Amino acid sequence: MTTMQINGLDVTVERGTTVLEAARFLGLPIPTLCHMDGLSPYGACRLCVVEIGEGARSRLVTSCTYPAEEGLKVRTATKRVVRARKMVLELLLATCPQSKVVQDLASAHAVRQQRFKQEHEDCIMCGLCVRMCEEQMMAHAIGFRGRGEKRSLGTPFDQKSEVCRTCGGCMYVCPACQLRCTFVEPDKAICGGCANLSPPCVEKEQFGQMMCYMKPCVACEIVDR
Repeated sequence: MTTMQINGLDVTVERGTTVLEAARFLGLPIPTLCHMDGLSPYGACRLCVVEIGEGARSRLVTSCTYPAEEGLKVRTATKRVVRARKMVLELLLATCPQSKVVQDLASAHAVRQQRFKQEHEDCIMCGLCVRMCEEQMMAHAIGFRGRGEKRSLGTPFDQKSEVCRTCGGCMYVCPACQLRCTFVEPDKAICGGCANLSPPCVEKEQFGQMMCYMKPCVACEIVDR
């Protein structure tokens, strides 16, 4: 067993447990896009970053791939973490603004602007479909090809796969295969139709650099009344 600390709370988990799994065991929410239970961790989207270590030696790591370590100190929602997540969401909005999954994540994390050119890509390289096809459907009909800017996803040599059963698993998990969610202004990068109030508890001194992780936010519930 391994004992670590997350947001000041001690937690003991089995060896091999990831930081993401340990945080969720405590009920601490960490956003993910390329992660899905039942599939191997991939760490592509970088939304699940957390801060480990202390002082000048602290750093950001992907919680879905980082293993729990004895004595490890983790913080899941510091200002540094929140800033990094918002930047990732802005880049995802620029890449695939038509994705309802991305739009909902941006809304939930108070992303109110997108400063980059919209590309309207049909793939964000999260790898969910590849892992679903290989690990759950046991087909391995699709995969990644090339590197860098030429990296793409599809069947070998773009030929129809003989092992694909057209099960639809790849479409089911794909966050880019979603209808557009931009309310009545399709040219806007961010819908904002379901945006919540900014949690006022972030500014409270007693929370320091920690964002309140209660869901629904108690402060927002009080304001709504």
